[in-house]
Amino acid sequence: MKERTKLSDAIKNWEDTEVKSTVERFPERQTNFKTVSGLPVKRLYTPYDVADIDYHQKLGFPGVYPFTRGVQPTGYRGRLWTMRQYSGFATASETNRRFRFLLEQGQTGLSVAFDLPTQIGYDSDHELARGEVGKVGVAIDTLEDMELLFNEIPLDKVSTSMTINAPAAVLLAMYIAVGEKQGVSMEKLRGTIQNDLLKEFAARGTYIFPPAPSMRLITDIFRFCSEKMPLFNTISISGYHIREAGSTAIQEVAFTLANGIAYVTAAIKAGLDVDSFASRLSFFFGATSEFFEEIAKFRAARRLWARIMRERFNAKDDRSCMMRFHTQTAGYTLTAQQPDNNIVRVTLQALQAVLGGTQSLHTNSRDEALSLPTEQSVQIALRTQQIIAHETGVTDTLDPIAGSYFVESLTDEIERKSLEYIEKIDQMGGATVAIENGFIQREIHNSAYDYQTSVDMKSRIVVGMNEFVVDEEQQFAYLRVNPLAEQEQIQRLKEIRSHRKNDVVKRALSALRIAAKSDDNLMPLILDAVRVYATLGEICSVLRDVFGEYKAPDIL
Repeated sequence: MKERTKLSDAIKNWEDTEVKSTVERFPERQTNFKTVSGLPVKRLYTPYDVADIDYHQKLGFPGVYPFTRGVQPTGYRGRLWTMRQYSGFATASETNRRFRFLLEQGQTGLSVAFDLPTQIGYDSDHELARGEVGKVGVAIDTLEDMELLFNEIPLDKVSTSMTINAPAAVLLAMYIAVGEKQGVSMEKLRGTIQNDLLKEFAARGTYIFPPAPSMRLITDIFRFCSEKMPLFNTISISGYHIREAGSTAIQEVAFTLANGIAYVTAAIKAGLDVDSFASRLSFFFGATSEFFEEIAKFRAARRLWARIMRERFNAKDDRSCMMRFHTQTAGYTLTAQQPDNNIVRVTLQALQAVLGGTQSLHTNSRDEALSLPTEQSVQIALRTQQIIAHETGVTDTLDPIAGSYFVESLTDEIERKSLEYIEKIDQMGGATVAIENGFIQREIHNSAYDYQTSVDMKSRIVVGMNEFVVDEEQQFAYLRVNPLAEQEQIQRLKEIRSHRKNDVVKRALSALRIAAKSDDNLMPLILDAVRVYATLGEICSVLRDVFGEYKAPDIL
C-alpha cells in the first residue's frame, strides 16, 4: 500500500510539473485520445493501472488455462502459424493454378474463396447466377469441379480452409469425396469449414435456410466430424465479417463469442457431449490498424472464451477451452487511393496478429480495393508474412508484449465490456434472438456510421484518402477474370448432367429429402448425393423445399 501511494504521488508530481509545463508550450494534438472502439487512451500507463491483476488467474502461462498468453506452450518456437492466402476466381482449373503458384512460393495452407452463386446454393446455370459466376471466387457446381480445384494437390499434405456457410455440408462432402478419389480417408483430412450462419444473418448476408434448420445442419456436421474426421475443424466462428460490417473491436469479440455460445448450446441440446466436439471449434478475427487494441483484443477473446467454456458449459478437457483462431488483415482499411500504402497497413496488421498469437493468417494484397489480386500482389502479401516470421525475431519468445501496462489494461477493458454485451444478449434469449430482433445489426450499423463520420470529418486520418492526397493515375495491371469463365462453367455442367447416371442421382436426392423431414443426420445423405455427381444447386434445392428460405427482418 505504501509503494502504491508513493507511485501515485510520483505520477501526480510528474503531471503537475513536467507535463503541465510541456503542454503549456506545446499543446497536445487533441484533448481526448481514444481507440477505434472508443476506449479512452491515457497519456501514460504505469504499474498503478495493472496493480489488481492476479497473474495466475488472468495471465498464466502459454498452453495453460485461461490461455491469455497463447494456446501452445512453445508458441511459434515449435511451429509457425499456417500461412493461407485466400484465393479463388473464375473456374476450378484457373484457381488450381493460383493454388499451386502460392504453394510453390511457400504458402503452407489453402484457403478457398467461392463465388456468390456457390455461396447461396445455386448452380452456375441458374438464372440468379447470371453475371456472377466466378467473379468473387471460384465456381463449384459438382464433384468434378472440386476434383479440378485440387488437381495435383495431395490432400493428406495440406490443410484447407473453405469460406462457405449455408452450403457448408455440401462442400465438405465434396472435399471428402475428392480425398477418397486420392486415396486419403476422411479421418486424415485437415482443414476448416467456416459454417457460421449466425454471422451471415447479422453481418454478411449469404444465407439460405432459416436459423433452426441452419443450426441443425451445423450440429449434424459437428456430430459427423467428431465421429469420423478428428483432424477437421467443424466451424470457424467468424468475427471478421462482423468487423468488416463496421463493428468495434469490443463488439467483434462480444458478438462472435455470443454466436459461439449459441452453437455450443445447440450441439449440447442435440445430445453431444461438450468435450466431444468443442476442441474442433475454431474462430476467425480481423486485424485492423489500431495496433495495441487489436493485440489486446486477441488476448481478451482467448481468456473470455476459456472461462465461458469452463464456467458456463462445464468443459472438463482444457482443449475444449482453447480458442484457436485464423486472422485476416482488414479489408475495409484498404484504399483504392495510393494502393501501395496498403502494403504498409497489411504489414502492421499482420504483425498484430502474430503478437496476438494467431494460429493461421491471411494477408490482404495491395490491390484488393481495386480488383481481385494479381500474382505479383499475392506474392508480396505472402512475403510479408514470411519476413515477419523469419527476419524480425518476434517469433522467438512467447507473447512478447505481455506485461505492457497499456496492453494489459486494454485486455482487461475489452474483456469487461465484451462480457457486458454477452450478458445483455443472454438476457434477450441468446444470439439468435438478438439477431432476429435486429439488436446486433443495429449496434454494428451505429458503429459503422460513427467510424465513417470520423473519417468524413477528418477526426480520423486515412493516409492518402482524406489527408496527404496526391493526384495520381492508376497504373496497376488489374487481374481480369476470364470473360468466358461463366460460359465454360455452364457448358461443363451441362456435360456432367448428360453423362452421369441420372436415375441414381434422383434416388440420392429423394433419400436426402426424406431424411431432411426426419431427425437423421444429413451428412451421410449429402455425401451419397455428391459421390454420384448431384449438383450443389440440386442438393440445396431439396433442402430449400423442406426447410424454406430465410427472409431478413426490417431492422432500420
